[in-house]
Amino acid sequence: MGEQPRQGQLDLAGTGSDSDGRFEADTLSGAPVSGPVQPGLFPDDSVPDELVGYRGPSACQIAGITYRQLDYWARTSLVVPSIRGAAGSGSQRLYSFKDILVLKIVKRLLDTGISLHNIRVAVDHLRQRGVQDLANITLFSDGTTVYECTSAEEVVDLLQGGQGVFGIAVSGAMRELSGAIADFPGERADGGESIASPEDELASRRKSRDRKIG
Repeated sequence: MGEQPRQGQLDLAGTGSDSDGRFEADTLSGAPVSGPVQPGLFPDDSVPDELVGYRGPSACQIAGITYRQLDYWARTSLVVPSIRGAAGSGSQRLYSFKDILVLKIVKRLLDTGISLHNIRVAVDHLRQRGVQDLANITLFSDGTTVYECTSAEEVVDLLQGGQGVFGIAVSGAMRELSGAIADFPGERADGGESIASPEDELASRRKSRDRKIG
């Protein structure tokens, strides 16, 4: 029998694969880690509004991906918009803060050479976590297996064991995202007013001033 995956490991290396070579991902035994929002993680130290979404083109720019990637990942259910999906001609997908965070993580994992199949296993697990839980996670990989660490001790243990080649501190990605997303307009899923970006508000004030002058 092969070595059993350790706690925090997403089994992507072939352990437990079936005769077809398809992988059956093990679920993590550790419970989600909940806690207060880390200071400085968001501009106002509050969790992003889960009802505010961003259209596909904005999500692409924020996450650093192409629209072709976004569309393919949505059609193959790798990363789907949780606020509003495309429902016919003229409809617009709306991606939440968490959705865009996952898009950003997928892009980074792809850049390191991990296959979409293996990334899918990690994404399926990340979807189960809330934004606050994700802030406590660091993902490591040796190029085949993805490991999840939620404490400094786990990180040290993983690196000493030689499993970690590169890592993604999710809290760092969240800080980057929090800064970038503020420049893009959001839309509320409950039909409320759109959340204008600072540039939109500034442009609106200029137009109003120009009208008064004219």
